[in-house]
Parts: sequence; C-alpha cells; structure tokens
Amino acid sequence: MWARRGVATEICPVSYITAQSLAWMEQYAVWKMLRAPVIIEDLPARMVEAFCVLEAEMAKEATDGTG
Repeated sequence: MWARRGVATEICPVSYITAQSLAWMEQYAVWKMLRAPVIIEDLPARMVEAFCVLEAEMAKEATDGTG
C-alpha cells in the first residue's frame, strides 16, 4: 500500500514511471534550476503538458498539500 496526501494505491507507483516520464522530469528539473525561459511553441504538446502537471504538483507540495 502506498499513500500520500489523498492519493493511495496498492501497486507501487514507481512501476508507472516510463523512460519518457523520467526524461520529462529531468528536463523540468534542469529548466527550474537554470530558470530558463520556455518558448511553448517550440516544445511538443506532451512536454508542455508534463511541465504543467509538474508545476501544479510542485505548487501543491509548496503549500504542504493544503492548497
């Protein structure tokens, strides 16, 4: 059983991380670290969606899951 802030599963969530998901997470981390501007028009739609999801999750973590 795995649970965190209102989300629970009986299957290890690590098994759902694909190579592409990991690449997006790494690209997002580099983007945040460098504080580089992002030109959305130059990125694939799936990468933009991944960055938006990661931004939203980071915002939730910053508010300790209360927002």
